[in-house]
Amino acid sequence: MTEKIIPLADQRYLNRIPIVPAHLEAPTGMLADKRARPLQDLRISITDRCNFRCVYCMPKEVFDKDYAFLPQTSLLSFEEITRIASLFVAHGVEKIRLTGGEPLLRKNVEKLIAMLSALRTPDGRELDLTLTTNGSLLARKAQALKDAGLKRVTVSLDALDDAVFKQMNDVDFAVSDVLEGIEAAHRVGLGPIKINMVVKGGMNDQEIVPMARHFKNTPYILRFIEYMDVGTSNGWKMDEVIPSSEVVRRISEEMPLQSLSANYVGETANRWKHADGSGEIGVISSVTQAFCSDCSRARLSTEGKLYTCLFATGGHDLRALMRNGKTDEEISTVVAHIWRARDDRYSELRTANTEGIQDRKVEMSYIGG
Repeated sequence: MTEKIIPLADQRYLNRIPIVPAHLEAPTGMLADKRARPLQDLRISITDRCNFRCVYCMPKEVFDKDYAFLPQTSLLSFEEITRIASLFVAHGVEKIRLTGGEPLLRKNVEKLIAMLSALRTPDGRELDLTLTTNGSLLARKAQALKDAGLKRVTVSLDALDDAVFKQMNDVDFAVSDVLEGIEAAHRVGLGPIKINMVVKGGMNDQEIVPMARHFKNTPYILRFIEYMDVGTSNGWKMDEVIPSSEVVRRISEEMPLQSLSANYVGETANRWKHADGSGEIGVISSVTQAFCSDCSRARLSTEGKLYTCLFATGGHDLRALMRNGKTDEEISTVVAHIWRARDDRYSELRTANTEGIQDRKVEMSYIGG
């Protein structure tokens, strides 16, 4: 038997403490990078822990019982998260998504949501405050999340067949419990709810049509995500990617689809509707159809590193600035300089040279999807 070795680059401790520019500046609410992409979305990972061991994100052979997760003192406090978020909002961020790990494992997450929901854009509007979850704790927490000010949720669900789903999450968690959480979120008004299925060839691609059939005629938006080369621990191979075009073809053979226009510039999913008007699906094609050109998303890691790309190899340590006593104006200026210098387009480069990019990337479980 050949032993499988998966290299894991522990990016958590690769620090780049930004230098505060000599000239400080006030935010204008309109910040753009080198490719004229605005800063509009902030994804915040609030824990590196998860109760699933999904094969494409936190495989058991890496994230086992001996894996050293971050100590509590390394995590950003709720006050630190809110402080950083407020600076990003002043720069133009209108949408904040909480991720993990599994964000509902963070103790008293409702308190953080209440703090973030009090933030306002420069012109006084509420933020689009959302959360991505595996759904395992959603049934018991949905009402509290809504009461705290959360707008909506996205739920990860990779199969309807219980055996396939348990193979994917690798902790023997049942589909029925996730479906219960989705229904609970719908009842309390956390919508529109999006359901994300990561499609890995040879493992769960046979579930594409059953998933589409099940969520047809429901208020939920089902989205299919191409299996991505995020991090290094998932052992990604191109031949395990099912292209979005194939997903659409399979569904259309049974349930004809019609294309829809994007809701907004920078939307990650290409939208489709059932031709009979009975629902919407989306496909996220970051491998076969790169959408770097209008990406407006920044990511904040569990311990306060700013990443300007999901596939980044290193981050910028904003926590160090806060804990070293830097002012809001100083940190805000640092953020502006980092974003203006941004020229990330990993997916475009990978599309042109799939096998040629070998840099170790930060793990998805550390900065969220």
